[in-house]
Amino acid sequence: HFLVVALLVPFGIAPLAANVAAFIVAFQVSFIGHRQWTFGAKKSVGQYPRMLAVSLTGFAINEALYALLLKSGLLDYRAALVIVLITVAAGTYIGTRFWVFKSTDARS
Repeated sequence: HFLVVALLVPFGIAPLAANVAAFIVAFQVSFIGHRQWTFGAKKSVGQYPRMLAVSLTGFAINEALYALLLKSGLLDYRAALVIVLITVAAGTYIGTRFWVFKSTDARS
């Protein structure tokens, strides 16, 4: 996520727009990574829509916090993004762990 934003902004893409593009890329990587490695889940029809719901909720919070931090002008766009990504990651992990992959978690 961070890398996509950091690569797009120098090309004139606004940080909030770059954040949207980064979310689209990161969501796909996150879904595959969580399903295969984090939770060792078997394929299930309901996982992708549930993961999308959790991720979109997290991204709405991400974008709102990022906009607030950028508007404050106190932080560089990269520093603001790191703060936002760390803040939102815990919530999305919890939603992913206990709802998206709940029934297929190999470690339960």
